[in-house]
Amino acid sequence: MNREDAVLFIVPAFNEEKNIRRPIDDIKESFKGADILVVNDCSSDNTVEVLRETGVNYLNLPVNLGYSGAVQTGIIYAHRNNYDYVIQFDGDGQHLAKEAYKLYEAIKSSGANIVIGSRFLENTEYKHPFFRRIGTRFFSFLIKLLTGQKITDPTSGLQILDKTTIAKYSEPGEYPEFPDANLIAKMIIEGYTVNEISCKMTQRTDGVSMHSGIMKPVKYAIKCTYSLMLIGLFKIFRRKPKNV
Repeated sequence: MNREDAVLFIVPAFNEEKNIRRPIDDIKESFKGADILVVNDCSSDNTVEVLRETGVNYLNLPVNLGYSGAVQTGIIYAHRNNYDYVIQFDGDGQHLAKEAYKLYEAIKSSGANIVIGSRFLENTEYKHPFFRRIGTRFFSFLIKLLTGQKITDPTSGLQILDKTTIAKYSEPGEYPEFPDANLIAKMIIEGYTVNEISCKMTQRTDGVSMHSGIMKPVKYAIKCTYSLMLIGLFKIFRRKPKNV
């Protein structure tokens, strides 16, 4: 890693007492030189006690903001502390720090604003549940329809953001409740460069996914689809700048 670059891992955590130690140790071992910020999203288990034991830097939210609110809290922290890059990294142990380092190398070499770690760009043997696989393909299709760019894993939480993107996501209203396909499409339409590279991920072993159950995935699908429709309408009807 270029020692001139300030890189921050943002790790949102909600009731991850059984998992959170693993990603922290992995980052310390495989991505030396990067900083870590765990955003504890008002966990009701012993997540805070585990964080204290590890000695990692963390923010303890007084109320539950959900995944998006926790991640944006970390992004605002990164912006205020002048970090060059932010890596979004799940607290459940599914993401691997050595794969995150590949994202760092990719954004440095390409000059992209965002690089996504994709489970589906190549065969990584990741086992995606059937309905989630259908949803991923559907959102990938919508992004292609709206932007002309193929994104194979629009729901991937493993991403690296450059300084320009960090600043944008720090602004009110720029980081939605479900920052997935809708946000990717919006950024591409607005002229940001979004790339993908193939990354391996593991399966969650403990705890509950934020998309568990029946109603949560339905709510997620409806809100993301609605948001993508609005983005499409914005693209169609937005005013083009006048020639000077």
